[in-house]
Amino acid sequence: MGLKFRLTAMSFLQFFVWGAWLITIANYWFGTKNWDSASFGAVFSTLGISSIFMPPLAGIVADRWINAEKLYGILHLLSGLTVFCLPFIESPTAFFWLMLLAMSFYMPTIALSNSVAFNAFKITKMDVVTAFPPIRVWGTIGFIVAMWITNLTGNKATASQFYISAIASFVLGVYAFSLPACKPQPHKSAKMSWVEQAGLNAFKLFANYKMALFFIFSMLLGAALQLTNMYGDTFLDDFKNIPAYSDSFVVRYSTIIMSISQISETLFILAIPFFLKRFGIKNVMLISMFAWVLRFGLFAFGDPVTGLWMIILSCVVYGMAFDFFNISGSLFVETTTDSSIRSSAQGLFMMMTNGFGAVIGSVTSGYLIGKYFTHNGLKDWHAIWVTFALYALVVAILFAIVFKHKHQPLAENNRI
Repeated sequence: MGLKFRLTAMSFLQFFVWGAWLITIANYWFGTKNWDSASFGAVFSTLGISSIFMPPLAGIVADRWINAEKLYGILHLLSGLTVFCLPFIESPTAFFWLMLLAMSFYMPTIALSNSVAFNAFKITKMDVVTAFPPIRVWGTIGFIVAMWITNLTGNKATASQFYISAIASFVLGVYAFSLPACKPQPHKSAKMSWVEQAGLNAFKLFANYKMALFFIFSMLLGAALQLTNMYGDTFLDDFKNIPAYSDSFVVRYSTIIMSISQISETLFILAIPFFLKRFGIKNVMLISMFAWVLRFGLFAFGDPVTGLWMIILSCVVYGMAFDFFNISGSLFVETTTDSSIRSSAQGLFMMMTNGFGAVIGSVTSGYLIGKYFTHNGLKDWHAIWVTFALYALVVAILFAIVFKHKHQPLAENNRI
């Protein structure tokens, strides 16, 4: 099998594992187990909590001691085992702790999969900016396929969604050991500082003004991503409380409508090489930020009848908002850091976005919505989305002012 096919299979399974349950776990939680919403919020926070410490830790291990593809395989085997055990849990508290363990194994594999792919591209002298997006797009396709399989087989409220995910994780875990070797980088200096000995070199990136700003704004955009993940489907479903929309297509098929966002990703991922090489990372991230403004703003004024086009367009815009930040960000980290800290640097990016960003976004938005935008048990979605849009606009303006980066389209080092 060719290298691109092997990496495509890895990318497809990487997100198939996640898509099998991430969108449908709420149906299992409330419909099958009848557990309370407060506990569900805690379970959802495990993604952010585990992303704060595990991706950087796994990156250090991969950079210093163990081949990244081997660590990647081990983590998927452990993740599959813990996810397989989730249906046997009968307590929401125990479910939280087991899910936290499962996510502690799974979340670092996202950054490690990037490291494995980038390393393979460099070994074969391929341009990572051009080669990576066509591979990564199959991850989104894998997510969509898993989501639709779970729904169309009638398993969106059953324990089978976890079994589907676990089996895919086992397959990927074994398959990972056949991927191109991504060996730890040798340290030539005999006199290493304790920071180097501990594998903490990547944290020195925070001492670089430009990289520190990049990570800070990555965190702020990670918070925006969490907002749409947490509230998108709930927002559409809440139209059932309005008599004129209670039996609309949007209410009956809210999950299908939201899947347009993932379908849109597959198109915008493929456009990343053109935009990065033409406009550079600063402008691409600015486009992402203004896309978030549109994402939230269109939701604020959309409805299932006359404003249906706004809801659909918001889902289409999501592909640009997510990809131009998340995928482009990982490419920026890869092309601006030393290969000796490849996995650690990707882990830091993951920590700031899916870790601190996700936790800050979920906690802050939950507090604000509960205190200021919920009246008699009903949420004021118009005000909520307008507030989120203003947040994204402020972030975009600040980024445009403080992040200084000179793009060189024709540079030999593929600087973006």
